[in-house]
Amino acid sequence: MKCFLRLLSCLAALGAVAAQRLVAVQEGPLYRTEGSHVTIWCNVSGFQGPSEQNFQWSIYLPSAPEREVQIVSTVDSSFPYAIYTQRVRSGKIYVERVQGDSVLLHITDLQARDAGEYECYTPNTDEQYFGSYSAKMSLVVIPDSLQAAAIPQTLHKVEQDPLELTCEAATETFQHSHLSVAWLRQRGSEKPVEVIGLSRDFTLHSSSEYAQRQSLGEVRLDKLGSSTFRLTVFHLQPSDQGEFYCEAAEWIQDPDGSWYAMTRKRSEGTVVTVQPTDKEFTVRLETEKRLYTMGEPVEFRCILEAQSIPDRYFAVSWAFNSSLIASMGPNAVPVLNSEFAHREARGQLKVAKESDSVFVLKIYHLRQEDSGKYNCRVTEREKTVTGEFIDKESKRPKNIPIIVLPINDWVVKVPQNHQILPQGHLESSISVEVASNASVVLEGENLRFSCSIRTAGRPQGRFSVIWQLVDRLNRRSNIMWLDRDGTMQPGASYWERSSYGGVQMEQVQPSSFSLGIFNSRKEDEGQYECHVTEWVRAVDGEWQVVGERRASTPISITALETGFAVTAISRTPGVTYSDSFDLQCIIKPHYPARVPVSVTWRFQPVGTIEFHDLVTFTRDGGVQWGDRSSSFRTRTAIEKAESSNNVRLSISRASDTEAGKYQCVAELWRQNYNSSWTRLAERTSNLLEIRVLQPVTKLQVSKSKRTLTLVENRPIQLNCSVKSQTSQNSHFAVLWYVHKPSDADGKLILKTTHNSAFEYGTYAEEEGLRARLQFERHATGGLFSLTVQRAEVSDSGSYYCHVEEWLLSPNYAWYKLAEEVSGRTEVTVKQPDSRLKLSQAQGNLSVLETRQVQLECVVLNRTSAASQLAVEWFVWKPNHPEREAVARLSRDATFHYGEQAAKNNLKGRLHLESPSPGVYRLSIQNVAVQDSGAYSCHVEEWLPSPSGVWYKRAEDTAGQTAVAVTRPEAALQVDTLVPNATVSEKAAFQLDCSVVSRSSQDSRFAVSWYSLRTKAGEKGGSPGLEEQEDEEEEEEEEDPAERMVLLSVGPDAVFGPEGSPWEGRLRFQRLSALLFRLTVLQASTRDTGNYSCRVEEWLPSPQKEWYRLTEGESAPISVQVLDTGSSLQSAICSNDALFYFVFFYPFPIFGILIITILLVRFKSRSSSKNSDGKNGVPLLWIKEPHLNYSPTCLEPPVLSIHPGAID
Repeated sequence: MKCFLRLLSCLAALGAVAAQRLVAVQEGPLYRTEGSHVTIWCNVSGFQGPSEQNFQWSIYLPSAPEREVQIVSTVDSSFPYAIYTQRVRSGKIYVERVQGDSVLLHITDLQARDAGEYECYTPNTDEQYFGSYSAKMSLVVIPDSLQAAAIPQTLHKVEQDPLELTCEAATETFQHSHLSVAWLRQRGSEKPVEVIGLSRDFTLHSSSEYAQRQSLGEVRLDKLGSSTFRLTVFHLQPSDQGEFYCEAAEWIQDPDGSWYAMTRKRSEGTVVTVQPTDKEFTVRLETEKRLYTMGEPVEFRCILEAQSIPDRYFAVSWAFNSSLIASMGPNAVPVLNSEFAHREARGQLKVAKESDSVFVLKIYHLRQEDSGKYNCRVTEREKTVTGEFIDKESKRPKNIPIIVLPINDWVVKVPQNHQILPQGHLESSISVEVASNASVVLEGENLRFSCSIRTAGRPQGRFSVIWQLVDRLNRRSNIMWLDRDGTMQPGASYWERSSYGGVQMEQVQPSSFSLGIFNSRKEDEGQYECHVTEWVRAVDGEWQVVGERRASTPISITALETGFAVTAISRTPGVTYSDSFDLQCIIKPHYPARVPVSVTWRFQPVGTIEFHDLVTFTRDGGVQWGDRSSSFRTRTAIEKAESSNNVRLSISRASDTEAGKYQCVAELWRQNYNSSWTRLAERTSNLLEIRVLQPVTKLQVSKSKRTLTLVENRPIQLNCSVKSQTSQNSHFAVLWYVHKPSDADGKLILKTTHNSAFEYGTYAEEEGLRARLQFERHATGGLFSLTVQRAEVSDSGSYYCHVEEWLLSPNYAWYKLAEEVSGRTEVTVKQPDSRLKLSQAQGNLSVLETRQVQLECVVLNRTSAASQLAVEWFVWKPNHPEREAVARLSRDATFHYGEQAAKNNLKGRLHLESPSPGVYRLSIQNVAVQDSGAYSCHVEEWLPSPSGVWYKRAEDTAGQTAVAVTRPEAALQVDTLVPNATVSEKAAFQLDCSVVSRSSQDSRFAVSWYSLRTKAGEKGGSPGLEEQEDEEEEEEEEDPAERMVLLSVGPDAVFGPEGSPWEGRLRFQRLSALLFRLTVLQASTRDTGNYSCRVEEWLPSPQKEWYRLTEGESAPISVQVLDTGSSLQSAICSNDALFYFVFFYPFPIFGILIITILLVRFKSRSSSKNSDGKNGVPLLWIKEPHLNYSPTCLEPPVLSIHPGAID
């Protein structure tokens, strides 16, 4: 509960505090170009009242900086002045309300006359005025000089063609600004897509559609010279079709540190059409026949017809009765399902890629269940940047049905015993002769035998012939038997070969039989024997053997693998980048064309330990690439000699990826009788090491040294010159360094990569150089410039460039060939030489108090017209050795009082002006004596550093001016206008005091009247005139006089006390400014004596204080009062009734009359009383009447003026 009460008390206290209104406007000055759209924000805080505040915008034009010109208001439609009314009504100038307390002023189509100081004002909604209600900022309008130009044209390109476009972009703005350039592509009404751009801080960037290609160097932006920007797209794609144009923007940094695009321009466009290469493809399926017998082989060929097949990716799948048999991706590795995988493992089935366009399905031994429909499907795939494949179009041909027929069962019977006829019966007269086509053959060649039967006479019966083979182990096997009925049957071990036609027997003539063994094998070597049995029909009709004969011939078969060897050779073990080299795989011995040899080139890259298959020249003449051969395919050719099995591998545009060890692997194959293949042997060649060397560099960078001395705020021009380069296609990365004496190594300022990307170094970041750096690559290509704008003293140091030469490898990867460091440029940045000079003229001034003194400080020369001056005035007082500050004008034109101003009350009396540039005039008004001294000015010259920080560059002191302030000379003279007087008793006498001359018109006077009496006179009564003169002479000698004050009037018109002998009998009058009169009423014999007046002259000091300048005394006036008897007076005084009638009754009437007169006079004087006092003019005082009434005498009442009656 206590916490809750404490919280309530805090909230109540906060609510009781009134917030202070604060209006804030966007910081200026803002630089904007003509024709652009400018916005200026303004917000208000700390206000009371409604949450939605109103805003009014005005401008103060440079031609009339004091005159407010109203523009637009959120509350008053009639607020704009005439010159802005039309633009406000048309919406070209309007106020956008962001929130209730924040708005944006929009000025579209900015004009030059819109430059000036803008004021944002918020009308008061608070209970009282507290805070600021307006804020100002400056807007500067500059001409729009940005230009972006390109040649409009229409280009027709084909896919994979290069594209090169140039654009000129430049600006002539005097303000420091940055330029950004971007190439964009637009198709119809679609949103433009950025191809590549150079930002204001020299960084290359692309949209997501082109980012990958830009990183691979496929898309480039190069700056040629100071204003030419070249776009290069090396391999166009159909998606690149559209209109290409460049857009330039000019950026300026606002005071708040943010960058603003003042203007944007786009060039004319270039319409580019890209004709795609033919991506269509067709698929057809072929086989030799549709009807097969069990055990026969079948081959299906899926043939792909398309353009640029090696550069595209295809996947193939095989199907049987709509069920998947196998699939093969772009890597040509087949994947079979479980059933067909077992048959493939036993060599009964094969799925292979014969060439880039031919895919084969082979079944070596057909089964009856293999009858059905076969088909293939080809799908084109696209490889993404991540290496994955996505399916695109898929096609398949018509199904091909086949029928597999069964084989009829039959038994081969070979007679085991032959019945020989007894002696004396018919005897056989035949003889057998066997001949062969060769006695020694190479494995795989065909063997042909002939068995000729000769008889002595006419043949008596029929012949049965059996071909047999006796091998080296003397094992006999039946090859083929032809019985007497002409039925031919193969032997048990030759039955399968015979079914494939590998063994054939034929009765050429009735007595001639041939045996053909095709595609001989090593096991076919031996003694071939023809066994002939002659049969005759007996009387009982049965066939009986008459006789038998046999003959044989030996056959020697040389195995194919005999002497099989492979050798790899190369004549160029070391090559340079982009050169070509050949690798030869020599096969021995020389095999006929019917003997297939497959050759595989294997490759071990540098730095690895494993070989991988590069490319295989298959036994059927096809080329099969390995899974990791993508980088070789476009630059490798494989060729097999027609006259031999030698295989040559030619690699062009060699690069690092082709460096390593090569070897070839040869496989010797034999085709079996069932058309299957058997690998007889495999041989691996020797290793060939190929070294791919980088070109010998010719890079040379200028080593010349330079010394550069310049004044700060000037640009530092640094050049880096490449004198020679290895190739015309060389690209350069340039690293700029600076070395300071305090650092051990140079620090990186800026790096421009070989692909023109910018990277700022740590030194640029630490020193804030990013906004001051400008890099340029000249059109010659070998000259690079770095400009450091607005040089500072801290930029001094030793500058040099580090050049890296980069070349494009044959596989389109950039590599660094060489690097070299340039000569150094010693840069010294110094401050401007001081040229500040002040006038050293000495001066003397003598002035009277209350006058004005003007002190001039003349700047004869200054270091820079952009400098700011701080002026300070000093004074040396007499008898005071140290100087004291009087006033100071800071460099930002702020006036400050010095310590001397406080001491001598100079505040309010100092006035500063600058009537002309370089002339500063200090005026001291209403000077006083204490202002005297030797005055001098001290000037400091401040210059802005390039970073905007002001520093003091020079200072100088001018000559002294001695000022003497004096008071006016005393010129007071006093005289009396009344001569010596003799009056009777009870009469009045006048004492006039006349000022003959005065020292100043501003002076005031204090007047005193004195009575001069001698001591003897006081003792012996009033002496005669002669006696008085004698006494005065004695007073001069012995000073026996006694002075008594009758009346004194001060300079401030204040009366002093009356002298006691004359109290109530004195009347003071000021007849004029210089004439004063004192009247003594009812003189008595005691008033006899000498009288004088003393005048003091008072003057006002500059501090408005009055001081006495001088005094003067008039000559003595001798007054003699005669004693007279009383007659009428005594009669009146002795009669009471007569006394009251004469004196008492008139008194009330006379008093009322006097009071009325005084009231009227008082009202008329009240308005002039103060002015007389302010101007220092003494008043004419009239003392109010005073009645002396004595009830005991008949003397009439005396009307007199007492001192002090009038204030």
